[in-house]
Amino acid sequence: HGTGEAAAPGAGAVALLRTVLFAALCVPLGELFVGRLARAVPGAPPDVARSWAPWAAAAGFVAALGLASVVATGNLVPHSLSEIDVGGLYASRDGKLALLEANAFLVAGLCARSGRPAVQVWPLAAVVAAEALRAHPSTEHTPLVGSGLTLVHLTCAALWAGGLLLVLRTLRRWGPGERGTALLGLYARVAAVLLAAITATGVWSSLRRMPAGTVLEQLTDTAYGRTLLAKLLLVAVVAALALWARIRPRRAPDPLAACVPGRGEDVG
Repeated sequence: HGTGEAAAPGAGAVALLRTVLFAALCVPLGELFVGRLARAVPGAPPDVARSWAPWAAAAGFVAALGLASVVATGNLVPHSLSEIDVGGLYASRDGKLALLEANAFLVAGLCARSGRPAVQVWPLAAVVAAEALRAHPSTEHTPLVGSGLTLVHLTCAALWAGGLLLVLRTLRRWGPGERGTALLGLYARVAAVLLAAITATGVWSSLRRMPAGTVLEQLTDTAYGRTLLAKLLLVAVVAALALWARIRPRRAPDPLAACVPGRGEDVG
């Protein structure tokens, strides 16, 4: 309101689909990430919490198909099947990327159900790469730089959120003890690096769209700036919850003390 910019059609539906797609990306990547950390914990059980990767892949496949249908109708939310031009997806860059994401989630789901679930990292990497390319069209100035920043940003965010989810579930499964504390400590050290990478790539990406001299003005006068400001405030709250989740177990010997702020951090 008051920016002179028109709202994008179907923004709410597209935002919901992209939220589901991101969550579907977080779950399996987090499981692969924390699975490796858990194996480094001395005396840890051979298994962590039950895998949600097949269900996440199914949700990601449905969300990717929904986003593909939006692309197939000229970036409008379709109201009937007759409005969807499936063949047109192959004729555009965004359409091909949308199909790639849907197929990648399908392959990731099959890999998750196979005897070698670790190979799902490759189709999941294809989803991240497709999202990075989609967010930066070829008409943009130095699009590969923007895609590279988004690639790192999205990968780190998925590992952070998805990894924390499995850590919390594993702590519940293992119960109180040194093993849970060790796993939480291993994750916390890596998460600090992930947060630094997310912050650095996020700031760089924002400055590519908002020249340094216009940042304060755009934060309040443009739709992008207002969205960015809301995101920054949310990240600040999440970072505070993350700090609380790391400090709390030091005051209480039970690693489960980190679960309450950790759940808030993951939801944020």
